[in-house]
Amino acid sequence: MDESVVMRRIIPADNSCLFNAVGYVMEHNKSKSSELREVIAATVISDPESYNEAFLGKPNGDYCQWILNPEKWGGAIELAILSAYYRREIAAYDIQTTRCDLYGQDKSYQERVMVIYDGLHYDALALAPFAGAPEDVDQTVFKVDKYGHIGPAERLAVKLVEESHRNRKFTDTASFTLRCGICQEGVVGQKEAVEHAKLTGHTNFQEFR
Repeated sequence: MDESVVMRRIIPADNSCLFNAVGYVMEHNKSKSSELREVIAATVISDPESYNEAFLGKPNGDYCQWILNPEKWGGAIELAILSAYYRREIAAYDIQTTRCDLYGQDKSYQERVMVIYDGLHYDALALAPFAGAPEDVDQTVFKVDKYGHIGPAERLAVKLVEESHRNRKFTDTASFTLRCGICQEGVVGQKEAVEHAKLTGHTNFQEFR
């Protein structure tokens, strides 16, 4: 009997979780953040027409400086660039909505990796031969078939996401409460956190209830 499971491999919460999650699923390396930030900055600065201010939300040069800062978080733009860099699809599962955003889907890539997002943090997803298996036997890269699927790992990933959603293993970013780690001011929701960061330059937040 096949006891394979999709495991959520925890990535340190150091503001670079997206990059290190991608590093793990692509290369089994959780310390790729600085290198992958440089890849993204080089990609963006080399194509100012595609990566313009309207697309990035800030001027091209400002964005490049911003993404190189290890305190800054990544998201959809960075996942799309990393998918192209590795020439693999990246499936990003959102626990709160149970949605899967697939990056690189239109590029005819032959392989896919998977990450999971809880509203604040990215972790890696891996197929293990049994629950509790060590990371060194993880499979993180999967062949995409002609129908756009990757076999049992896809179904097991969806099952894990749905279970995590039922158990509310996510942060509702519209109503979560944070405390600034620098000045200790409390804010509610992502919008207030962004405004506080703009006003003060403080970007070190911790969730509290």
